Amino acid sequence: MRAITYGRFGPARDVLKLEDVPTPTPLPGEVLVRLQVSGVNPSDNRARAGGRPGVTEPPFPKIIPHSDGSGIVEAVGEGVSSTRIGERVWIWNGQWQRAFGTAAEYIALPQEQAVALPDDVSFEEGAILGIPGMTACHAVLGGGPVRDRIVLVSGGAGTVGRLAIQVATASGARVLATARGDSGMEAARTAGAEKVFDYSDDTLAEQILDWTDGRPVDRIVEVEFGRNVETNTRIIAERGTIAAYGSAQEMTPVLPFYPLMFKAVTIDLVLVYLLSREERTVTVDNLTGLLERRALDFRISEVLRLEECARAHDIVAEGARAGSVLLKI
Repeated sequence: MRAITYGRFGPARDVLKLEDVPTPTPLPGEVLVRLQVSGVNPSDNRARAGGRPGVTEPPFPKIIPHSDGSGIVEAVGEGVSSTRIGERVWIWNGQWQRAFGTAAEYIALPQEQAVALPDDVSFEEGAILGIPGMTACHAVLGGGPVRDRIVLVSGGAGTVGRLAIQVATASGARVLATARGDSGMEAARTAGAEKVFDYSDDTLAEQILDWTDGRPVDRIVEVEFGRNVETNTRIIAERGTIAAYGSAQEMTPVLPFYPLMFKAVTIDLVLVYLLSREERTVTVDNLTGLLERRALDFRISEVLRLEECARAHDIVAEGARAGSVLLKI
């Protein structure tokens, strides 16, 4: 099968290569998926570049990158029902703690990591569900229902942020968001945010509390935890939750501990790779329900060919895209 591989860290154009490798055989409990689309995420970039904390060399001699993807089950291993053959699926954790991910024509993996994809959801949309979709869904709903709660989504124009707005809106929350620039503000607004604030404004906390008539925010979905922790401390409700899935601009934040403690704030660090089985089941069920209701609108920036994987990584690294970057297998 054709696959993108790398065996050392470095720039995408230097280390990623297209080659023929053996097609995997599904082991007991596994399915073999003929991939249609592979999703490219910032975490795939960091893994290939050697940017994960404490990792100094690739964990496997040869790696096929990417955790997200979608396709059709072509074969099953022992113990898996043959009725799954022909099933349309989306994939989570394709390359998490495993050598071979979704930047290939086939992937074999445990059957629970291949989730049924509704017939009216495209393979392109399915390849966005693993990391962006599950992060958005768990960050919004991981603490339980949000109906009639105030939810603030930080960075509402980003892939995860925009999906989080839609998840919260479809779940009955009163949704606020932050973004920047006309296009970013419009992206968050069209996703369903009641009000979008400029995250660079020095009076952001005051603006949010003015808009809510002084009512604090119940849950914050946060893409830049360190940068925004002071503002979030001011606006979060007692016993509220900050669900943070990123802090790239300030990776060693200093916390206003006592102001947070005396509100009994929960800080939930969201890493969908490590969800418990129960958490993942709930998140997958929530996502499936939203997909069946057609409550989610996915923005796609680029769809490239498998052999253009290095370019896809560079586009993601530049950070200027307006939607997901995908590889058509």
